[in-house]
Amino acid sequence: MDGSPSSATHQSPWMPFESRRRARDEKREAVLRTAVQLFLEQGYHGTTLNDVAERLNITKPALYNYFRGKDEILYECWAIGAERVDDRIGEIAAAGGSGLTKLRKLIVSYAELMTMDYGKSLVRFDVRDLSEHNRKIVQASKRKIDRAFRAYIKDGIADGSIKPCDVKLSAFAIAGSLNWIGHWYQPGGALSGEAIAREFAVRLTEGIAARQSGNKAKKPPANVKRGGTR
Repeated sequence: MDGSPSSATHQSPWMPFESRRRARDEKREAVLRTAVQLFLEQGYHGTTLNDVAERLNITKPALYNYFRGKDEILYECWAIGAERVDDRIGEIAAAGGSGLTKLRKLIVSYAELMTMDYGKSLVRFDVRDLSEHNRKIVQASKRKIDRAFRAYIKDGIADGSIKPCDVKLSAFAIAGSLNWIGHWYQPGGALSGEAIAREFAVRLTEGIAARQSGNKAKKPPANVKRGGTR
């Protein structure tokens, strides 16, 4: 034997497929995190792909390895936020409870998401900047979120945890207040995103919550399982 390494122990100069895919996914996510930060700081139209590439310390052509254009990046930022809302609606529905409980859980989850970059993308960006196909997806998702708020209010009226009210107007009032968080919230303030979310859960439902003994009606709900980053 000549002492050379056997084929069994020889290391390929190429990364294994799973490692390559993981590295690509991580780089793609880095592009999205950087882009959404710049879109929020400078506005979508005020941000160029050169800006994104410069902050990432890569070349502009390198971005095209992951995205076909700026509008696709915008859609993906929105899609991440929408996916997180959808996941939380599913968790809330699976946990059950009264209509008021589910409504308050949804308010906590949605409000907290509005303090995060991908959540802000749901309300800060203009759907008219998307392709027609993606715009339809966005609009359908917004209707789904609205239906969840309305459904929990209806459930609450049916089970007695919420007073009879105009379901549509109540849902609009709640969602509108929550969406505005995405415009004014800045990290590092006196209250954390979680504290703001729990306070909103009480304030936005105290007018429609059925009277209950003691302070039970004013107790903010426990958080549902959450994941993800800003």
